[in-house]
Amino acid sequence: MGEYSSGVGHLSEKALDSQTLYQGRIIEVRKDTVLLENGTITTREVIHHPGGVGIVPLTDEGEVYMVRQFRYPYHTTLWEIPAGKLSEGEDPLSCGRRELLEETGCTAQEMLSLGCMYPSAGYVDEVIHLYLARGLSVESQSLDDDEFLDVESFPLDRLVQMVLSGEIRDAKTQIAVLKTKLLLDNQTK
Repeated sequence: MGEYSSGVGHLSEKALDSQTLYQGRIIEVRKDTVLLENGTITTREVIHHPGGVGIVPLTDEGEVYMVRQFRYPYHTTLWEIPAGKLSEGEDPLSCGRRELLEETGCTAQEMLSLGCMYPSAGYVDEVIHLYLARGLSVESQSLDDDEFLDVESFPLDRLVQMVLSGEIRDAKTQIAVLKTKLLLDNQTK
């Protein structure tokens, strides 16, 4: 517990108490009692997640390997960049390399950081680290026992259109695809 601050003096909240409501395999749900800057005491419900990594695997031909998988909360399949959960104490870059190989069967000579993102800052503390993977070599896919997905490549420009049309709804994928497009466009100027 302690003070959480945005770095701006008065925009902070101090945690007074924290109660775990649920401890699952991946997430922990907490109810925190906090002191606001105006002296009011209120509660915050927080989902703790260990964080994750998302990778844009870009081929030399400008194609991106995407995975399509069923996402239970939405009861549908989604196109996403390869991604996965950080293990306890795992370095995000190592996780990215591991997930890239597991889900697509690819290794990368270069993993360029695209920064990180907060998928839903109002109630979850998850941080997703994004990478652009280049210099790909195809080896063999090694999915987890409970992981079922299809891999397909798309031209990067087609993915941008899929983001803009709403065909790609996953936030990490939208952000990573658009950041990749902007980064590459700025490199050619």
